[in-house]
Amino acid sequence: MKIGMNLLLWTDHVSAAQDAILDTIKELGYDAVEIPIFNTSDLKDYARLGKRLQSLGLSATAVTVMGPDINPISPDAKIRAAAVAYLDRVLECGQQFGCEILCGPLHSTIGVFSGTGPTETEFQHGVETLQEAAQKAEARGIKLAIEYLNRFENYFLTTAAQTSRFIKAVNHPSCKMMYDSFHAHIEEKDQAKAIASCAADTIHVHISENDRGTPGTGQVHWDSFFGGLKQSGYDGYMTIEAFGTALPALAAATRVWRDLFPDATGLCREGLGFIKKSIR
Repeated sequence: MKIGMNLLLWTDHVSAAQDAILDTIKELGYDAVEIPIFNTSDLKDYARLGKRLQSLGLSATAVTVMGPDINPISPDAKIRAAAVAYLDRVLECGQQFGCEILCGPLHSTIGVFSGTGPTETEFQHGVETLQEAAQKAEARGIKLAIEYLNRFENYFLTTAAQTSRFIKAVNHPSCKMMYDSFHAHIEEKDQAKAIASCAADTIHVHISENDRGTPGTGQVHWDSFFGGLKQSGYDGYMTIEAFGTALPALAAATRVWRDLFPDATGLCREGLGFIKKSIR
């Protein structure tokens, strides 16, 4: 099992400016970092990052999101094709730094709603789009981990059961799913049961408190969460995802309107300690 830290706490594009942060994450005892890939215009920063992570002995996963013009479930075939092309470019960026897993709500556009629930046509569009993206991922040696979100952030996939059904329909070894304690805290009745329901399809896990602050300080039912992971035999990445106010645009997107923790380094230290204690 590897414990990681999502760098969205500090930046939406990792460059030399984050070198000291990478040093601190390594010194604290983390095994990995999760890299945001939103800017795909140039591979240079990602190639440099790869050398930096290798020198530190940190492995890497990555995260991205889909916009309205690259929506995998769009009725417009050109937009769906653009989604595949975008994901392939993100995967190419990930290759530069040894990315193992690309996670996120890769199934649809975050924050865009149709006014109704998901349709079977949208489901089929999503399946076909992700089948193509999975082929691209396989060719680049990276796995996709599809993240379901809570109902306030999307309408397409909002539960473990829905996402597991989607993954089974895609039916490709390079397209699996991830489980996020934050979204599950809102949408699932029981963390352990939800984890069990999708255990066979889960390759990535986000550790995120109900307020997006320091894990272990809020209302998530952590005993059920970690108990469910142990029972399922999960042995992959456990990556902390927390959000702060350092990036105004990201804070607005994640609805973070106040400081949720004293300092980022303290969150990393306390979060890592909480995870290690919980998985003993």
